[in-house]
Amino acid sequence: MDFQLSDDQRALRSGMRDLLDAVFDRDRMRAAVERGGTLDRSLWRELGAAGFFALRLPEEAGGAGLGLPEAVLLFEEAGRALLPGPLVATHLAAGLVKGAAEGEAVVTAVDGELPVAHLAEADAVLVGPDALVGEPLRAFVAAARPVRSMDPLTPLHRVAGRTAATEAYSGALHYEGALLTAAEQLGSAARTTETAVQHAGAREQFGSPIGSFQAVKHLCADMLARTEPARAAVYAAAVTGDPVEIAAAKLLADEAAVRNARDCLQIHGGMGFTWEADVHLHLKRAWLRSAARLGGAAAEELLAAGLGAARPYPGSSAASGRGSPEAGGGG
Repeated sequence: MDFQLSDDQRALRSGMRDLLDAVFDRDRMRAAVERGGTLDRSLWRELGAAGFFALRLPEEAGGAGLGLPEAVLLFEEAGRALLPGPLVATHLAAGLVKGAAEGEAVVTAVDGELPVAHLAEADAVLVGPDALVGEPLRAFVAAARPVRSMDPLTPLHRVAGRTAATEAYSGALHYEGALLTAAEQLGSAARTTETAVQHAGAREQFGSPIGSFQAVKHLCADMLARTEPARAAVYAAAVTGDPVEIAAAKLLADEAAVRNARDCLQIHGGMGFTWEADVHLHLKRAWLRSAARLGGAAAEELLAAGLGAARPYPGSSAASGRGSPEAGGGG
């Protein structure tokens, strides 16, 4: 079985990268930071016109009829560009909420006790199996209060009375949302790796690029060594759709995004901590996403349960009932 990307998949990923370079370059990203993360509706409609939200809808419903592996590629590019907004919720709401597929509607979601992102701008909110619109939505928003967000591109509101049992969506959509979030984390991890390597090659100390120093080389190598296993896990989970594999992919992608952003900041030195640098934006977004949709503890529990339920490999000592020499108590 060939797990390499097809020519069509490569073209899809390249096209999305080109689009985001054109409509959400660094200047526009910084403008979004300055206005507190308020969404650009024209950008949202451009994403809709490009098929970002309707990608997996059937062609007869106005979509492209593609699958989860293709969606993962688009969300990886969105994470790489630090594209703001409730992208995952709106994508999953395509076909369920009017206007979501076309980018005419912004859809956010409740995720347990976590604050809700972009609530003030939302045209619908996914709460459990329901989508709140109209008067119920206005009442929901009125009961919320803004809270300070660590990510300047993600305004947050906390809604009283919400419990950890409240999920934005159930069943397959719950795990698909986690996988698409992992894909965003993967894109961020790859981008910070590229940024660190570029800086290490350009920045000089003692007459040499800092990338020639062994300590910096090790940091960059570690970043790549976290990114590529996360990529393999995310792509594989997109093919199988297995909840346990999605949990593993989310854990690896979360670790890669957070630790790579921290290492990238370290390689940038003192300037990495400044507001003018973009490194801290990747770190703050990675922190937010790591807590959302199968956050660390939930993903670990699901993965552990899946490992515990796995059948012994045929021919192993466990399958034949023979214990290993070290197993069991001594006589």
